[in-house]
Amino acid sequence: MTTREDQQAVERLEKAVSAAEHALIEFEIAVETFRVEVENFSRLHHQRLGPVYARLDELDAQIAEAVAARSGTEEDARAAREARERAMPMPDVDELFGRPAPEGPDDGAPAAPEPPRRVRPSREAQRLYRELARRAHPDLAQDTAEQERRSTFIARVNEAYGHGDEQRLRELAQEWEAGPPAAPTAAGEDGAAGGEGPGTGPEDRVEVLYARLEWLAARQESLAAFRAELEESAVGRMLRLAPDEPDGLIAEIAEQLLAQVAEKEARLAGLLAEPGH
Repeated sequence: MTTREDQQAVERLEKAVSAAEHALIEFEIAVETFRVEVENFSRLHHQRLGPVYARLDELDAQIAEAVAARSGTEEDARAAREARERAMPMPDVDELFGRPAPEGPDDGAPAAPEPPRRVRPSREAQRLYRELARRAHPDLAQDTAEQERRSTFIARVNEAYGHGDEQRLRELAQEWEAGPPAAPTAAGEDGAAGGEGPGTGPEDRVEVLYARLEWLAARQESLAAFRAELEESAVGRMLRLAPDEPDGLIAEIAEQLLAQVAEKEARLAGLLAEPGH
């Protein structure tokens, strides 16, 4: 027979599990939003600044070659060869300044994925994403089929959020609303026990709840390690420089790089204008 004390112990554990589940979801939302910013920054940095970095490498190679041609020393010749090896093919003017390149023949290659619009999605996209993640996150489900359904759905939510697609997020919210009812969580839909079920006593329920708490703690620890990796990555460290406006950081870096391009072009022009060239 279940005593009042046993039932109270189960209720306290269910509340602890419910609190831990919700805390984990909030932490996962924070980690995923940061992961999106890191990935978007990487893609936009490569798309917008890659040609400028290539131009700098090419200028370094040309400067080293001009110096080697003037000095005739083996040391300068070796430095020129190394600089040339580092240089990528020089981007054309259209690519360098972001103008659309002429269309070439269709070679049948798959189209490149559409780049994100911004490093950090809009406030509305953030709001829609957080609401969907809180309602549909797979970590809230115990049933395997329900976990799979939620995982598939959240993957689509993450993709839409990564692109800052507010309309797609609204459509997904409507889809979730119209879908089948969600299965109960470990602690019940609203932290309630959800019934012990036939043949299940308080001791069994306590064991299940303790196992759930252990899993939630391990999941939180895993996410914390992943978050630390993101923060210590090259992009993560760059994002620390502009935590409030990461999109402005790309523009700032671009301005600095273009100033370096102008400086190197002036140096190369000076070397080529000297006698012997």
